[in-house]
Amino acid sequence: MALLDWISDAGGPVVEGRGVILRSPRQSDHEAWAILRQESYAYLQPWEPTWPEDDLTRAAFKRRLSIYQRELEAGNAWPFFIFIDHGRTLVGAVTLSNVRRGVAETGTIGYWIASRFAGQGLATEAVRAIVGFAFKELHLHRVEAACVPHNAASRRVLEKSGFELEGRARAYLKINGGWADHLLFGCVNDGAGRAG
Repeated sequence: MALLDWISDAGGPVVEGRGVILRSPRQSDHEAWAILRQESYAYLQPWEPTWPEDDLTRAAFKRRLSIYQRELEAGNAWPFFIFIDHGRTLVGAVTLSNVRRGVAETGTIGYWIASRFAGQGLATEAVRAIVGFAFKELHLHRVEAACVPHNAASRRVLEKSGFELEGRARAYLKINGGWADHLLFGCVNDGAGRAG
């Protein structure tokens, strides 16, 4: 399998989950990514920050990859694209970001799945895989996530992935042009293998 090629080309780790492969984005992913994002715009927009006008362009994607690489090198974030079919079909993305070391040893995850792949359990498997990576490879103690209260699908993903509801934050993130409350979830590496 071409996993070693992916590691050298993409500049980051490859994480395998049940039915999904997570790997760092690369420039050659632009077309597939842009098509997925464009066709999923109406599906994703209620849950995401407002997209910049040039968001789907090759230049904006290149800037995005540059930011990802800097964050990866600094150990602050691990961005992954989610693939199925042995790495041939892009279906979404999951990122472990805001990694804080020292007394916290924690990070935050965010994810999206294209509309045509929604409801197939792929987001759940990707979240489980990245949490396993965070605990086993990065030795984090805790992973956090948040979702808009009425995003039932995202809440199910988190709950099925071992996250527990911890509270509600008012006006937590600016989503789709306005400040939105979020439900806060956490998953602790208690050694019981819950999220791997």
